[in-house]
Amino acid sequence: MGVTTIVKNGNVDGALRIFKQKGIKSGDQKKLKERYIGYEKRGVKKRKAREEAIKNSRKNNRNNSYRTNNNRNYRRGN
Repeated sequence: MGVTTIVKNGNVDGALRIFKQKGIKSGDQKKLKERYIGYEKRGVKKRKAREEAIKNSRKNNRNNSYRTNNNRNYRRGN
């Protein structure tokens, strides 16, 4: 893993929380999980990729609808 975090003022709990967030964002935990599970059939890989694509598209649609429809002042910064 290439994620590092600096402990400030002896606050180990805060540094650990930041470390976990960085690890999730970088995708290292997902890679480790895939290595641990081992080989997957081609159909299983396709199914997981399809499910993740659907999940991401729904998330993006939810975020974009807030920006455009619900909040008219979004671009103005108000």
